[in-house]
Amino acid sequence: QLQLVESGGGLVQPGGSLGLSCAAPGSSFASYAFGWFRQAPGKEREFVATINWSGPSAAGSVKGRFTISRDNAENTVYLQMNSLKPEDTAVYYCAAEGPNGSGSYYNERRYDYWGQGTQVTVSS
Repeated sequence: QLQLVESGGGLVQPGGSLGLSCAAPGSSFASYAFGWFRQAPGKEREFVATINWSGPSAAGSVKGRFTISRDNAENTVYLQMNSLKPEDTAVYYCAAEGPNGSGSYYNERRYDYWGQGTQVTVSS
């Protein structure tokens, strides 16, 4: 069982930046692929970014603004968010692929382990 601990959410003005962290203390961190998802009120949870064997990728809505990265020595995955817009306001979730993961990395059903979520609010 993998425990994910998120941090970094908060309130930021439009055009500002935030960095989110997702730590997996004591885990075999390098064995997992990771994703970031978000959910706004009244909306479906949607894919944001993933990092896996083929490298990082991001959804079209955030490409060029958000960057996913990982530090295996620190057992941490990051989401750097720049040029934030009000429509980026959502609860952001970190997710990790299980040992038998299959299907698209863009689909939440690929992932077995989830963080508690952290609120990101973009407002002036």
